[in-house]
Order: sequence, then C-alpha cells, then structure tokens
Amino acid sequence: MSESRKILVTSALPYANGSIHLGHMLEYIQTDIWVRFQKLRGNQCIYVCADDAHGSAIMLRAERENITPQQLIDAVRAEHMADFADFLVEFDNYYSTHSEENRALASLIYTKLRDAGHIATRAITQYFDPDKQMFLADRFIKGTCPKCGTADQYGDNCEKCGATYDPTDLIDPKSAISGATPVLKESQHFFFKLPEFDAMLKTWTRSGALQESVANKIAEWLDAGLQEWDISRDAPYFGFEIPDAPGKYFYVWLDAPIGYMASFQNLITNQPELGLEFEAFWGKDSTAELYHFIGKDIVNFHALFWPAMLEGAGYRKPTALNVHGYLTVNGQKMSKSRGTFVKARTYLDHFSPEYLRYYYAAKLGRGVDDLDLNLEDFIQKVNSDLVGKVVNIASRCAGFIHKGNDGLLIDANPAPELWESFQRASPSIADAYENRDFARAMREIMALADQANAWIAEKAPWALAKQEGKQDEVQAVCALGINLFRQLVIFLKPVLPNLATAAERFLNVTPLRWEDLLTPLANHRLNPFTPLMTRIEASKIETMIEASKEDLAAASTTEPQHSNNGELTKEPVAETIDFETFSAVDLRIARIVKAEAVAGADKLLQLTLDIGDELRNVFSGIKSAYDPASLEGRLTLYVANLAPRKMRFGVSEGMVLAAGPGGQEIYLLSPDSGAIPGQRVK
Repeated sequence: MSESRKILVTSALPYANGSIHLGHMLEYIQTDIWVRFQKLRGNQCIYVCADDAHGSAIMLRAERENITPQQLIDAVRAEHMADFADFLVEFDNYYSTHSEENRALASLIYTKLRDAGHIATRAITQYFDPDKQMFLADRFIKGTCPKCGTADQYGDNCEKCGATYDPTDLIDPKSAISGATPVLKESQHFFFKLPEFDAMLKTWTRSGALQESVANKIAEWLDAGLQEWDISRDAPYFGFEIPDAPGKYFYVWLDAPIGYMASFQNLITNQPELGLEFEAFWGKDSTAELYHFIGKDIVNFHALFWPAMLEGAGYRKPTALNVHGYLTVNGQKMSKSRGTFVKARTYLDHFSPEYLRYYYAAKLGRGVDDLDLNLEDFIQKVNSDLVGKVVNIASRCAGFIHKGNDGLLIDANPAPELWESFQRASPSIADAYENRDFARAMREIMALADQANAWIAEKAPWALAKQEGKQDEVQAVCALGINLFRQLVIFLKPVLPNLATAAERFLNVTPLRWEDLLTPLANHRLNPFTPLMTRIEASKIETMIEASKEDLAAASTTEPQHSNNGELTKEPVAETIDFETFSAVDLRIARIVKAEAVAGADKLLQLTLDIGDELRNVFSGIKSAYDPASLEGRLTLYVANLAPRKMRFGVSEGMVLAAGPGGQEIYLLSPDSGAIPGQRVK
C-alpha cells in the first residue's frame, strides 16, 4: 500500500430554501462513494459541506412565513442533514454559510483582494422597489418584452421570443415581489477585477483540473473576454456586511464557496483530536489534494471566480473540479405533474437508500453527460445484480456451512484460477473508482459475481450434499463461495455501506478494508445468515410516484423555484400546444360549498365544489393563503375533466386555479359576479 494521501473533498452547497430531491442526491451520492473509497484504501480523506444560507430569496421567504431567516435556515438545515444521513452520505462536517467562521474568512479574503488592488467600486443604476424599499435583481422584475410585446416577462430575457435585454428596457416594469412600479436609483457597488486573472485561468483550466469538455466550455468564456464581477448587494439583504461599507453586503456567490473553507475550519475547532491544520489544506504551499464535486450548471463560479479569488487572496487552487450532468427520469426532465420530481424523503419512505446508490453508481461515468433514472431498469438492475448475483452467493453457501460444519469456514480453495481472477481485477476496479468511472467499476464487479455464480452452479453443492462422501467437497465449494462473496462486499463497500455492515456481521469480521482482498478467511466461525437485501416490488414504484404527486400538489402552489445561487428562477414555459388540445380542457365556474383543513396535511384544503349539476371533491394547496371559512360561497374556476387522482387523503376530482409566488401570496382565480356554477368558460 502506498503512502496515505491527504485529501479534502466538497460537494456543492444545497440552498437553504427547499427540500433535497433525487436530482440533488446524484451529486452527494457520487461524492460520498468516492470519499468512502479513499477511506477504504487507507487515505486521509475529509468530506465537508454546508447549507448555502444567504440571499434575497431566503430573506423574502422568511418574511412570508413570518419567521426570522435564522429560523428558516435552521429548520431547512435540519431537514437536509436528516435526508443526507438516511441516504448514508457521511460528511465529516456539515455546516452553514451563515456562521462566524464564514463571516471572518469572507471578510479576510475580501480585505486581501481589496488591499492587493483587485476590487473596484463604481455607481450603477438599478430598479428599486419603493414599497419594499429594496433594489431588485433581474429575477424580481417583470414587464412587457421590448422586442415582441409579450407581457409578464422577467427582467433579463423573454420566454416567448428568446430576446435578452436589460431590465430597464422592459415596458411597464413591475416588482415581482410587491407589484409596485419600480424606480431607477443609483447605488455604489463593489466589483472583483476578474480580468486581471485571465492568464492564470487560461493556464489552470488547461492543467488537467477540469474534464476536457468543461475546459472547452470555460475556454469560450475566456476567449470572449472576462468582465468584472459585481460582488455586492444593497440592504436589505440576508448575508454578511462588507467591511468598511455600511449597508453593503456580499453577494451570496462570494461567500458561498468560502463556506467550504469555513466548514473545514469548524471541523478543526470542534475536533482538535484529528490534528488537522488549515494551512496544510488551504495554504498556498499545500501538498494536500482538494476536490470539488459540482453540477455543470455552476461551473463558471467554480472554474473562474473561485480560483481567481483564491489566487488573489493567497490561497491554493483546487486540484480538480469533478463535474456531473443533470438527472432525468424515464428519459425526461423531472416532472411534478408526472410525479417524477421525487423528494429525497419521499424516496426514503418507500425504498432502501442503497438501491439508488447502486443504480447511480452503475450509471455514473467520468463525463458530464446527464444520467437517466429509468424506473423499470432501476427495478431490474437492483433485483438482478444485488439480490440475484451478489447476495445470492452468500445465501446459497451459508446454510451448508452451518448445517454441515456448525458454521465453521474451512481452509480450502478448490478453484485457484477463480480466486486469482478476483485478485487480478482489483487494480482495475480501484482505478475505475479513483477516476470516478463508477459505471466501469460496477460492470467489472458484476462480471466477477457472474463468474462466481456460474462456478457455484456448476459445482452444485445442493446436489453434492445429497451424495455419500461428498461433504468435504461441499464445505470446500461453499468456503470459496463465501470468500468470493467477501471480495465482492469489499469492492462494493463504498457504494453499499449498510450491506457491507450486515455482511461483516454475518462474516464475523471487523470492518473490511481494501487490503483484506489479499487474504481469504480460513478456519473461521461465521454468524447465522439472515437475508441481506430484498427484491424491489414494482408496485412500490407507482406508490412512490403517487406520493410525489401528493407532496408536490401542495408545494407547487406555495414555494417559488430557486437556482443554486439563491436567486429566484422562473418556472419554465411548458411545451406549446395547439388550440384543439387547449379546447379539450373543460374549464367551469364552480361555487365553493365547503372548505376545511385536511388533517395531517400542512398545505392542503379540502374543497366541496358545486359545478351546477353535481358536487365535486378537490384538494388544493392554498391553506397558507386562505382561512377556509372565507372561501365558502365564493366562485372560482375549476378544471372539470381532469382525471381523478387518488391521494393519501382521498380522491381529488379535478383542480381549482390559483396563481402567485407562494406563502400568503396565493390568489384563487375568480370570475366576475353573476357567473353561474356549471357554466363552461369560453
């Protein structure tokens, strides 16, 4: 075994304004597998992360929910940590960017950049909301597109014609927060002089620190010419105030990556027994390795701004960025309406985390291609590979050892060539793990499992056990079978830590290490065998999908969408439909006869609707905006021909229409007075 390496690993910081879903989990599972592999090999590998806790979106959501930003981020962090723990993602430290360590480091790095001449200040003109008394980011402004005249477009680009423009070009602009007409106002802003680092970035991005396709994309931005980066925001803003600049705050993306350093510093403080030193991992002369696992949507921040900030402030740059693609489900973008936008907790309510960990591993290569979670393939692969191949070896052999030799594994190797085949595969599997080509590692491991199963089937110990004088051969075959199973468990331990723990209990061994591949168990007592993994039932997939529809039926009307950098993002426009398709929607006037809260649901109201000739039952996620009693007798718009949907609370027979950003700002769509229940809307 070579000398132990010192490695620091991070994943992108999840935004503290919403739940973790399966798309997020792709990154954290990928990172955790790589970290566990390094630790299994005996390397010192530290994995830190944190919630990204700053920005206008968090401030505004906390205001809507009538709580403090601190209360909001604390609650979300607790939810995130529970989800990660139950998905077996094992951080050495999980922290928050809203911490004193991060405040101190962000201020220090900014001050170093400023004193080295890398910060500029100049006045800019922005829209200002006179009602909310705050400057508006582009995402918080809506108006009519200046190019095509389409109304209700955001402040940076038009969804209809695709035009990009400045917010000041919008016709009849409105604040997306208050609805007020914004006014132009001048403000002094702070800028990081990114172009000063052009030469360094051109060298570093081609040094092997990035995958080739990522380096090529970064080269496009570098060739186009870098611009100075606005790193300040005006009060009110939830974040850190800039030193010597009252009322000015660091933009969330400045202090977010510094959160990696802050989480590491917090680990040093809280666990001094680890003997970690900050400079040993972050200092300019550090010989440790530093890896960031991120999605391809935030490459510019990590491959341009972040290394330039580190360079300018006198710290080391990352050894490499490990960039992955997006997650699709059944070949399509995750969909709330189809129930394929699955929260981490919803998945965990129905399935073992290790099923998804293995499936992601089996699909993850070195590149940045999107990964598709095909739910039929998911069932087949888990059942075939894990249950039918790996666990099957142990279940086939254990009984004969317990019945025929009182659980004692004898010293025997009746197929040296098969044992050697496993030994020869070890370096290649390790190389695949090291280079994040988990898909190749899983293929090679399952090929070994196939060899072992084929050999056991050929020897057929169940048949030998019935023959006189064959008991020694039965024990020899099963002893090798158990040892081959142990090899597979070691290979799979980074992916399946719970299976490994259960197998270690059965094998009656201390936690397995990579070097244990070299020596088989011999003359060793096994513990009784219990089932290590069960097959996935196809019906559970549909149950999970339906549960996702339930979860998000409420959430979709109460929570705005957010990007990784904490700014509000707009809902994408759905695919265009023709008039005939739209005409098929049976939109009716309905009177709300009865409205009541749903027991066990935080966001749902149960509405009884009079649609003229009958009553219909509908569940609607508008509880945060309306007192149920205030709705009774009110007219609204109702989709009458939507297929009934079975929910945990009952059957929802259609949908009422509402709009708004969420929280208390949800507006039930209502017709003018005089409309009659049952009338079709033309």
